[in-house]
Amino acid sequence: MTLGERVGDLALQRIAPHHIAAWLHQISSSPVSWEAKYHALHRFFDFWVKRGEIQRAPMPSKRKDRSRAFVPYIYTRVEICTLLRTVRASQQALWCRIDGETLRTLLILLYGTGVLVGEAQRLLLDDVDLRRGTIIVRGPAGNRPRTLPIGDDIVRALTRYQRMRQRKKTSSEHFFVNKRGEALNPNTLYGTFKRIRLLSGIRRHDGAYYQPRIHDLRTTFAVHRITVWLRHGADLNRMLPALAAYMGQIGLGSTTRYLALTPERFRAQLKLLSPGRRKRHWRDDTELMRFLEQLDRVNDRPLRVGAAETRVHD
Repeated sequence: MTLGERVGDLALQRIAPHHIAAWLHQISSSPVSWEAKYHALHRFFDFWVKRGEIQRAPMPSKRKDRSRAFVPYIYTRVEICTLLRTVRASQQALWCRIDGETLRTLLILLYGTGVLVGEAQRLLLDDVDLRRGTIIVRGPAGNRPRTLPIGDDIVRALTRYQRMRQRKKTSSEHFFVNKRGEALNPNTLYGTFKRIRLLSGIRRHDGAYYQPRIHDLRTTFAVHRITVWLRHGADLNRMLPALAAYMGQIGLGSTTRYLALTPERFRAQLKLLSPGRRKRHWRDDTELMRFLEQLDRVNDRPLRVGAAETRVHD
């Protein structure tokens, strides 16, 4: 319902703040959308104020933002395995633009490395070195690429996918391609994942505005990794810089927020292991750099790729 439909055939001079407030508050939208509508109306009435049609803009007071901070969804290991099993059964239809093996391999890479969805889509054939077990991750234009070591399970998954891709004789330079041999379309990928998630029966029940997203696999990777470290009593002052570097984050600010998403039973440990500021650069720590080289290989095997079942710790 538009504002005009709400107030009816009412002269501009007779529109009062309570008319606008009633229309704005009946809209079920996110805080960002509500703010955008409010400012659009403000500019509209300012236009008529400057032309002398009305004395002042009849805008109500802005509402206080009662929304909660956005909280990413953390998939359980059982949910990750459910997603992977659902992919094969659901992507066999002729109308599916992404085949099951492509989507399954992409999800394994996202969960197993924590790379951004866009970074995985931009992955080129020349960026994947399965012999050395590394991939070159390229961020948006202008960002420096980084080379990541990947675990044996991920190497096997990428190898299997690459062989399938070679049999199809796809000419695209992109590593992940759709059934037509073209780079994956983001909207198609997001829509496909949403359908897979619904078929898997995965949804959040905490009242949050957003349902689980494909982007949340990145947060899940970080939280599962930190959980393993906490279980083994690792020093987060040393581990979090490595995790930040692996995920391509500058500074620890983005990485430490994952601490609040770790299981509740680790709260006491978090108080003892909470990261402090270090004067020495983490790259100067040779032991830490060795750890970074084999970061994904000491993954406590939270997910056995290709296995029907997985151990559940959380």
